[in-house]
Amino acid sequence: MSDWTSGDVNSNGIRIHYTRTGGHKPVLVLAHGATDSGLCWTRLARELESDYDVIMPDARGHGLSEAPDSGYSSADHAADLAGVISGLGLQRPAVGGHSMGAGTTMRLAADYPELLSCAILEDPGIRLDDGPSAGAQDPRAVIRKNVEVAQTEGREAAIARGRGVNPAWSEEEFGPWSEAKARVSRQFLDALTGGGRMLEWRELLPRLRCPVLLVTSDPERGGIVTPEAAAEAKRLLPSLEVVRLTGAGHNIRREQFGAFVAAVRSFLTANYPSARQPQSVSART
Repeated sequence: MSDWTSGDVNSNGIRIHYTRTGGHKPVLVLAHGATDSGLCWTRLARELESDYDVIMPDARGHGLSEAPDSGYSSADHAADLAGVISGLGLQRPAVGGHSMGAGTTMRLAADYPELLSCAILEDPGIRLDDGPSAGAQDPRAVIRKNVEVAQTEGREAAIARGRGVNPAWSEEEFGPWSEAKARVSRQFLDALTGGGRMLEWRELLPRLRCPVLLVTSDPERGGIVTPEAAAEAKRLLPSLEVVRLTGAGHNIRREQFGAFVAAVRSFLTANYPSARQPQSVSART
């Protein structure tokens, strides 16, 4: 990671921070989930950096990006990401996202189809109803507790909580995860309390024109996208490629890392033209 770079882009009226693995390679932009940060993709970026220039922005209100008082809808996040792609002069990169970041990616593909070549969605908010199932814990309460521990009790307490809640994760996940929680802004948490339109995916999916991979997992382990919801998504977007990875919950790549990497590599090889071309081995910038 010592030769990775970082910087800021003025995007959609605010400053967005990013980290980049670099090199003259096909570009993969990754959008993180709620209360994570760009560096929460570190393990995946290390796995892919030999073949891709992986760019990991911090969403507004997260990490080292600015935290405006308002503007935390998927449309706002997508406009921020569009500004990063344009500001860095990227030519139709592949774009992927997890959870909130997957919603951002979906919105980006719908609103800015000219900016990306293909999209990867890791367990986005594709639900057949507008809230958690009966008896399920509100995920926003879990999110708030994670942030509270990180911001009031410190890094080690947050890591200990992470280990307890997520025993299947690799140890290298917990540092970036806890640090991200410590930096989440009050503005984002206030917006999270306000909720949002959870069912907008029904409107967005039919508008997508690029190849799209949807990675799902086990609902009984906490995965959002049920087989029934995936089938409905496929009905709305017949070209959608759906891969279900069992033995994982909402954080699919963190719990089934090898299988997730294999699915992503296969999809990118088949659907990202730049990834199929011989690449320069020039030094990173």
